[in-house]
Amino acid sequence: MGNFSNTFSSSLGKKLVMSLTGLFMCSFLVVHLVGNLQLFKHDGGLAFNTYAYFMTHFPPIKVVSYLLYTSIVLHAIYALVLTMKNKKARPIGYAVTNGKANSPWTSRNMGILGTVLLVFIIIHMNTFWAKYHWGGVPYKKYVIELQNPEHVQVTDLPISSVEPVHTDAVDLQSGSRVVIAKDLYLIVQNAFESPLYVAFYVLAMAALSFHLIHGFRSAFQTLGWDHKKYIPLIRFIGVWGFGLLIPIVFAAMPLFFLFKTFS
Repeated sequence: MGNFSNTFSSSLGKKLVMSLTGLFMCSFLVVHLVGNLQLFKHDGGLAFNTYAYFMTHFPPIKVVSYLLYTSIVLHAIYALVLTMKNKKARPIGYAVTNGKANSPWTSRNMGILGTVLLVFIIIHMNTFWAKYHWGGVPYKKYVIELQNPEHVQVTDLPISSVEPVHTDAVDLQSGSRVVIAKDLYLIVQNAFESPLYVAFYVLAMAALSFHLIHGFRSAFQTLGWDHKKYIPLIRFIGVWGFGLLIPIVFAAMPLFFLFKTFS
């Protein structure tokens, strides 16, 4: 037990924790992105609200969510500790040759990028997750024709002291499927009508891009999974997948709603 504790309290141990939690959060980003793509559907928020209910009520997903929250906290704490330790060990800073630092810009500014992302996560969780659970979110009723699933009738339900529960049932008499769901889609739509919030969101996605470009490959290096045979693939996935594609698609969501507001 002592050796285990000593391992994870060392600099290498902290880097291992950061690598594992970072890769775990990368996998969650992919799942979160797939779910959030439902925002682009023209169904009044049916697909997205159904996804939101599943993500907050399916037991295995709830367990993964708590692991994610723990990972975020550990990743942030260990990053802060390592940054402070590195500053003490290198008070003068990185050497500069011919006007250029010896390390990449992303490597030298991971602390700043991480801080921007941590602030973003806190605001993001308060805007959507906390409001979804405790903010008195209104409900919507969806009536989907079984013969023509593309035809969806949407009705706003008033907020009452006793909120309706999520239901999803088939009415054979009317030949339709009836869904009543919390309208998180409306909360998202309202949030992304603010140019200031959208600008902050896009800035955070830019920080995420730079953070992932450096962090993804560094995690594999720390874990020893950087065999020269796989380095090109890791670099490709890190740069083009996590560094560019995922942040760009995430940034497209608030811009999509903002442009709809002004169109």
